[in-house]
Amino acid sequence: MSSQLAIARLRRDLTLGSLVKALLLVGVFLCVLLGAAFDNRYGDVVLLMVLAVVWITLGYRSMRGSRLAAGSPSLIAAGQFDLAEYQIEQALRTFSLFRTSKLLSLHHLAVLRHAQRRWADAVVPCQALLRQRLGGLKGLSRQSRLILADSLLELGDLRGVYEAIAGLYTQRLSLAEAMKLLTVQLDYLSRVHAWEPMLAGLSTKVQLAELMNTASAARTQALLALAAHQRGHETWAVWVAWLKRRVELLVNVNELVRERPILAALWSESAVPPVPSVFPNANQMDEAK
Repeated sequence: MSSQLAIARLRRDLTLGSLVKALLLVGVFLCVLLGAAFDNRYGDVVLLMVLAVVWITLGYRSMRGSRLAAGSPSLIAAGQFDLAEYQIEQALRTFSLFRTSKLLSLHHLAVLRHAQRRWADAVVPCQALLRQRLGGLKGLSRQSRLILADSLLELGDLRGVYEAIAGLYTQRLSLAEAMKLLTVQLDYLSRVHAWEPMLAGLSTKVQLAELMNTASAARTQALLALAAHQRGHETWAVWVAWLKRRVELLVNVNELVRERPILAALWSESAVPPVPSVFPNANQMDEAK
């Protein structure tokens, strides 16, 4: 299913769901009103029972769509993209009275497209979600902004990246969201050559990088090493050497440079500074500043 078709189905179903709920409520009101106006002992009760059956039936179908939506993240994490796409498509095609299941399904589609590295297709559902009233799903706004920013980075839209992450700095983020924001932020700042902001709170950023998965940790530490390298002061050499060594232990440097050519400057030098055996301390950090 294309992102545009998924968004069209979302809008249609949200409108239809709101209309059905409004009609059911109007039906209940009319049953009560007619029951009070006419001396009919069973007519209004029968109508209310019919409306209740309709509500329960639609609610059951809605719960089915919610269960389909809930199962997709684990499939995406396991790399079963085809099965995840099938479940997301079924969830989007299934009518639901509940906005949450539809919004979650669209979010999972964005997560899937991001995992598939289909950056342009990941951008569209994220932008659509951010235009919706999320209510109790406000957490989706933060996650959608992070996926949107990362996808726009891959597409080279730096202005879009800035706009996507600007609203996150004033929000309370989970640890996972803070780590993701750090990777996106460093990647963005390196592209605009903002080396000073990259090095602010360096020790904390390095510690966060240690909690990331292998690929993210390597990229984060490499970007920090690049920022320290670009400062050009000899006092930063201990950080550059230590961070480079950490990266080399985690990933194949050639593949990392292939993904981010800007990092080639770190491994193009013929002379390599001595590698420290321990994490640089606070005094070395102050001297570098």
